Amino acid sequence: MEIIANLMNGFAVALDPLNLVWCFLGVFFGTVVGILPGLGPSATVALLLPLAAQMNPTGGMIMMAGIYYGAKYGGSTTSILLNVPGESASVVTCIDGFEMAKNGRAGPALGIAAISSFVAGTIGVLLLMLVAPPVAEFALRFGPPEYFALMALGLSMVVLLAGKSLIKALISMFIGLWLATIGIDMFTDGERYTFDTVELMDGVNFVVVAIGTFAIGEVLANLISTSGGQMFEVPKGVRNLMPNWQDLKDSRFAFVNGSLVGFFVGVLPGAGSTIASFVSYGIEKAVSRRPEKFGTGVVEGVAAPEAANNSETGGALVPLLTLGIPGSATTAILLAALIMWGMRPGPLLIQDYPEMFWGLVASMYIGNVMLLILNLPLVPVFAQILRLPAYVLYPLILGVSIIGVYSVDHRLFDCWLVGVFGLLGYLMRKLEYPAAPLILGLVLGDLMENAVRQSLMMSRGDVSILYSRPLAAVMLVLTVLVLVGPMFRRFEIWRLKAAEQDV
Repeated sequence: MEIIANLMNGFAVALDPLNLVWCFLGVFFGTVVGILPGLGPSATVALLLPLAAQMNPTGGMIMMAGIYYGAKYGGSTTSILLNVPGESASVVTCIDGFEMAKNGRAGPALGIAAISSFVAGTIGVLLLMLVAPPVAEFALRFGPPEYFALMALGLSMVVLLAGKSLIKALISMFIGLWLATIGIDMFTDGERYTFDTVELMDGVNFVVVAIGTFAIGEVLANLISTSGGQMFEVPKGVRNLMPNWQDLKDSRFAFVNGSLVGFFVGVLPGAGSTIASFVSYGIEKAVSRRPEKFGTGVVEGVAAPEAANNSETGGALVPLLTLGIPGSATTAILLAALIMWGMRPGPLLIQDYPEMFWGLVASMYIGNVMLLILNLPLVPVFAQILRLPAYVLYPLILGVSIIGVYSVDHRLFDCWLVGVFGLLGYLMRKLEYPAAPLILGLVLGDLMENAVRQSLMMSRGDVSILYSRPLAAVMLVLTVLVLVGPMFRRFEIWRLKAAEQDV
């Protein structure tokens, strides 16, 4: 009953006219961002950080979360019509979605994607509402040593964001940790890595790093890339976008499968919606009565990954809000936004800021309804955005980026600095260094350092406090296993390759 009462209070917050406007703007722009290939939610949320800094925290969080899950809806449009995923998690949707479009069923493919996204998004929010409070209560047992171990575990999840190279991901993470140390040490009042530059004495502004590495880096990378191909026409009218009864019957298990898999994969920090989509698609194919048809345009091959993609958002917010651990670049930026507003994500967040938490949960119910209404009748309109020329879109993003950075502290130095990080972001993409670990390192670096120092003050310098307490010890063991596990797998691959060459 307490949860129901809290949810009702959340709806009272979310239904405030101004918060409804922020929710609508978030899901609308999120949909547009999902449609545009190459411009993901992380870059967009980073762009809006300067605006969010001036907003009420509840309204700002509602808007940025709307962009996060709204982009999941929009990503299916380009996957189905162009065979180009609007964001990474939509890769799996291309497999059967594009084949359905080639078979003349682009309308039902877009319709089932919107319906499965709505069902799974709603289930994901329901599970978030039920799971987050117990997780937060358990985490109340944490002290500084447990927080250090938790941050170490969060940073070890960089392995899951590593892409092709674990070494490159670790280098990226350590750059982020180094950036977190720049400025005045609050324990000793000494300068660290400021290079006698007054502007760096307050540290490197997270907004500058996020906008540079994501937004500007993304633009620079896309300016020299080419994408194209045939785009199928979108049927006019909602009726032509609706799947038939047989489509819904074939997709009934996919809705449940994708919703549950997406949420529980999302709860794992670092796993992400891409993994959730692949896992859900694999399960759907394994239990299907017609597995040989997958890849030729079956409707459940669209419903399962789209459901997992959207349900994952609710799962990803559980470790972010209750433990302060972001599992992706976008949630890392949301974590930074909460800290920017003076909130510390963790077990006390729900207790200290119930209006923000329950208002966010309620707004996600409302946002999913808005997205269903937007994505069915307005898909033909959104599809026209795909024809927007790059020479219009990318200069606009660059201009907004620079204005946004300058608006935070009104310093020209930050405008130069964002250019440096934009170039760094571009080089990281060219050299295949993932940007997400850098953001995780920057965001968690300060929190981890403070936890270590507080722990050592508690123990009067005895390092054993970091691993002698049971909860901390368990999390540190998990950290080691996460880091060492891939090394054994890679060693086995190298060994087998060497054996083949000897033969």
